[in-house]
Amino acid sequence: MPLIPAPAGVLEVDALWQQDNPNDPNTDTVALLCHPNPLFEGTMNNKVVTTMYRFARDNDMHVVRFNFRGVGQSTGEHDYADGEVLDAMTVLQWLAGQTNARKLWLGGFSFGGYVTARVAEQVLVSPQVWGLSDFEINKVALISPSIEKNDSSDISLPIDKTFEIYGNADEVIAPANMQAFADNLGIDVSVVDGAGHFFHGRLTELKKLLEKHSFGNTD
Repeated sequence: MPLIPAPAGVLEVDALWQQDNPNDPNTDTVALLCHPNPLFEGTMNNKVVTTMYRFARDNDMHVVRFNFRGVGQSTGEHDYADGEVLDAMTVLQWLAGQTNARKLWLGGFSFGGYVTARVAEQVLVSPQVWGLSDFEINKVALISPSIEKNDSSDISLPIDKTFEIYGNADEVIAPANMQAFADNLGIDVSVVDGAGHFFHGRLTELKKLLEKHSFGNTD
């Protein structure tokens, strides 16, 4: 896996290119995935992130996941979201030089869901600052986003392209707070009945919901 230059040193990146070609002429979308909190052993190999990875791969997207600073071979120290947003934007800038695909499918789980929301905000509000003006957000998937310990009160998102999925038996983030977050923003939401934070035994349902929200598939 490549290590790319980053503000905190280097970031470990796992990129899957359709047809092993970052400029495959039939691929116009790239998925960028953000993992859960490193302070609780979150890495890019988390099974919910892996479910998103497989979903994007199987639906003809390039897929990129990476380890935040201080995780795996990525250098630096945990920075309570601010630095991690910068990490994700750094990977996006790297992507811009790797592939011609310019449609973005952004996905994040838990802490990574909050980071993903902030990344989407940057791409939506100030893409020129990052040299990403030619990118277009396709979808923003927030899976059990960590909106309790991170300030999400003033966030700007592409409402019609953003959706949230959570379990109503989540033992880490209060389901009522995740529902209120979605209601306040006016974004689509799906609730997996009986699922906990990590969707144990429910990953197949999660993947189907990703397909439903991204493509309208209901079968």
